[in-house]
Amino acid sequence: MTLSSISDTALKEWASAVETLGRGEQILVLRKGGIHREDRDFRFVYPEFLLFPTYEHQKEELIKPEFHATLRDTYNDSGVADTVDFKYFCYVTDKFELRDEDDLDRISGLHIWTDDYAHKRLHWRPKQPLTVALLRVYELQNSRSLPVLPEYSGCKSWVELGKEVALGGMTPVLSDAEYENKADMVRGSLAGATLVA
Repeated sequence: MTLSSISDTALKEWASAVETLGRGEQILVLRKGGIHREDRDFRFVYPEFLLFPTYEHQKEELIKPEFHATLRDTYNDSGVADTVDFKYFCYVTDKFELRDEDDLDRISGLHIWTDDYAHKRLHWRPKQPLTVALLRVYELQNSRSLPVLPEYSGCKSWVELGKEVALGGMTPVLSDAEYENKADMVRGSLAGATLVA
């Protein structure tokens, strides 16, 4: 796949999850709609995007103990609140829709969130499925910092940055073989779930 050289879109995700994705320890995210009208029915409408680290909702009790140090590191790295640092770009390789706790439990060992938190996400707005997306993540050779604009704030998933960010050189955080290995584990675990085009 040919990667874009610019991006003007970012997905908000907990900083601890962004770092875990950026180290290749995890390749998936769990998503449902946000509280804003435009974000109520969450969809991966963008095939590729920057990862926008957020800090306000991540809490130790929502993350497995083995990732608490990562969480603490993101607090230490959060820096000045008037800028956001983009270190990772990614594209979606697979999307699944989950409605069943058993499917969710089968991928429990493949992400940072506690089972209790994952179950709460699944059951929040029960008519809407939980989306599991597999992300092929690339580290930018030079991170990009942007001033945080008022329109970036709030509990929404997608952020349109209002400008094109030149990505420069990028390196995959996992080799092709490593990524496919991890992706196949998820695909096998979710063989009974709905694969979304």
